[in-house]
Amino acid sequence: MIRLLLLLALAWPGRAPAQEVPLVAALSQNAVEVTTGFTGTSLMVFGSTEGPIGPGGDEVLILARGPTRPVVVRRKVPVAGVIWVNGPSARFAEVPGFYFLGGTRPAWQVLPEEERQRNRLGLDSLPLTSTGARSPGFRAALLALESSSGLWQEDTAPIEIAGSRLFHARLPLPASVPTGDYQVEVLLVRSRQIVARQQLAFRVDRVGTADRIATVAEDQPFLYGLACILSAALAGWLGSVLFRRG
Repeated sequence: MIRLLLLLALAWPGRAPAQEVPLVAALSQNAVEVTTGFTGTSLMVFGSTEGPIGPGGDEVLILARGPTRPVVVRRKVPVAGVIWVNGPSARFAEVPGFYFLGGTRPAWQVLPEEERQRNRLGLDSLPLTSTGARSPGFRAALLALESSSGLWQEDTAPIEIAGSRLFHARLPLPASVPTGDYQVEVLLVRSRQIVARQQLAFRVDRVGTADRIATVAEDQPFLYGLACILSAALAGWLGSVLFRRG
């Protein structure tokens, strides 16, 4: 709330700062806590510009990226027309765990193609290099999987404008959002050129029971697997007892 008030004061016509700032932006929070009951959340990115936003004026783009991790995409192949087994695969080394791009207009409409590609503004601009199978179908499959999970989002909702100089956008984080450090970049575009940018950051962490379970799974995978098997067996036994009584 304090940040929002400061931005409003900065943008108010009668309260101009001593030195004009082309772009000011902030996040509604700098930390997200993931518990066992976490179903997803959203952050608010808001800010102001020195000039009017919209048709004939400035444009604003928001790019958010999460921690990278390796991903293997496999193709299933039929055997004897009955069962499916793992076939060729492609391993992508540095895949963003989260990617979000939004703007007052789509990036391809406000920037030259070379500038858009250089700043990696758009899913098609991600440098997804892979080893193994070389078919472009594996990259397309990775894109489809990450987009359907909600971890990769592009132009899903436009940035909202208020008073011609204030903007805000909702940054949705699905329940499967990975933990780690996130970078948010707010870009100000004028006459098809990026004239200002501001870097923001937040962190996603597991807390409580979710953190303890994740720690055991990573540090002691054998015990974690054994506990899962025992829990499943216990649940099956209890279910059989209850059904017999019924």
